[in-house]
Amino acid sequence: MHPNPQRSSSLLLQRINSNRPCNNNNNIPTSQHAYHLQTPPACTAADIPDTVALHHTHRVGPNQCCSAVIQHISAPISTVWSVVRRFDNPQAYKHFVKSCHVIVGDGNVGTLREVHVISGLPAANSTERLEILDDERHVISFSVVGGDHRLANYRSVTSLHASHDEGTIVVESYVVDIPPGNTIEETCTFVDTIVKCNLQSLGQISQNFKKMDG
Repeated sequence: MHPNPQRSSSLLLQRINSNRPCNNNNNIPTSQHAYHLQTPPACTAADIPDTVALHHTHRVGPNQCCSAVIQHISAPISTVWSVVRRFDNPQAYKHFVKSCHVIVGDGNVGTLREVHVISGLPAANSTERLEILDDERHVISFSVVGGDHRLANYRSVTSLHASHDEGTIVVESYVVDIPPGNTIEETCTFVDTIVKCNLQSLGQISQNFKKMDG
């Protein structure tokens, strides 16, 4: 039984923090799962400022899970952010996105986009709302508000900050409903796999841009 009945698992607060050195293996981003409830997700990449870490604090309902993926990229924040902040162009680095078009808004918070995914995934399209776009702190967040998919009530937060080697640490966390018939582990594994692929692609594209600029 939960030690405090007045604060049930329906409002579980998760926070990402860190005090361990950066993992420089760009091909294997670190993932921490919310179903390890005894230990909050920990960023193994670098210290994250509190103002950014708070964005990665998620309320997790009784039929939800959350997780975080961390990726080190050997490119400056300005280069990585120029790709990540384009809410209207997620296909620039997200391989599972076939097309995207803005249906409401001008790119500011509240903008809605319709994303169509590639065939083979258990989804067809997704309607997503821009929740945060902070150019100063390099934070972007969106939530899924409709569409034909299994990721109900999905909300993602991505933040960028400098690593000690003049590169960028990307932290992407999310919270999502657990689909009927699936476990927490299955849901986190599925979503983490997609996020990892996206961040690896982001890293490659950003590093290519860096070479071109250099």
